[in-house]
Amino acid sequence: MLKDITLGQYFPGNTIVHRLDPRTKLLAVILYVVALFVAKGIVSYAVMAAVLAVCILASRVQMKALTRGLKPIYFIIIFTAVMNLFFTGGTPLGEGWILSHITHEGIHSAIFMVLRIVMLIMGTFLVTYTTSPIQLTDGLENLLSPLKKLRLPVHELAMMMSIALRFIPTLIEETDKIMSAQKARGADFESGNLLQRAKALIPILVPLFISAFRRADELATAMECRCYHGGEGRTALHVLRYKEADILVLLGFAAVLVGIFVLKHFGF
Repeated sequence: MLKDITLGQYFPGNTIVHRLDPRTKLLAVILYVVALFVAKGIVSYAVMAAVLAVCILASRVQMKALTRGLKPIYFIIIFTAVMNLFFTGGTPLGEGWILSHITHEGIHSAIFMVLRIVMLIMGTFLVTYTTSPIQLTDGLENLLSPLKKLRLPVHELAMMMSIALRFIPTLIEETDKIMSAQKARGADFESGNLLQRAKALIPILVPLFISAFRRADELATAMECRCYHGGEGRTALHVLRYKEADILVLLGFAAVLVGIFVLKHFGF
């Protein structure tokens, strides 16, 4: 299960999506998320699914990697579907204990909610899959640069967000190694009630925290050895500049958002 968590991973490539400005990808995913939450009808969801399919094909990210990232949240998806299925008011499907609690509106709501969660996760994962840590940091810092007028440490915030995101795969790999080592020593993480399983995780959490603090200390030492002192006076090796493709992508996502608003107005 831990190996199925792909959040924070980066898949190098030379596709049009990889070459886009990181700011473009961040703004595009914001427009995509807003449009996804605005969508209400079948036509709107079909348009969003088509947009996601085009992005996946253009990025050449394997579908297996995207679906593998969904495995850790299968429980959330199923729980959301059940809650919408049984607790949405409307016209019952029929008589009986189960049919009387399931409504046509509930089925409609459950299907669309599941589609929304799946497309939301796949769309946001594409950003980390196709953007390197350095590009992600530069893009976040540039987008948050207006906050510098409020004396906020924008560079440090962007750096921390990027490091935290990229440390997720490392910590997952470390957790998997610790669990394998503990199982080899006879540890059992699958039997017993919920409280017993929680207590069994203690031999994992202690070495995991120690390893995380050790890696953080090593990273801090490496940054200090490279004379890193925050964003003051620093320059970028690669200056971010919007290209024609970036403008077209942003205009395209903006048009999709406007189109979704129009479809929602007409009930589609």
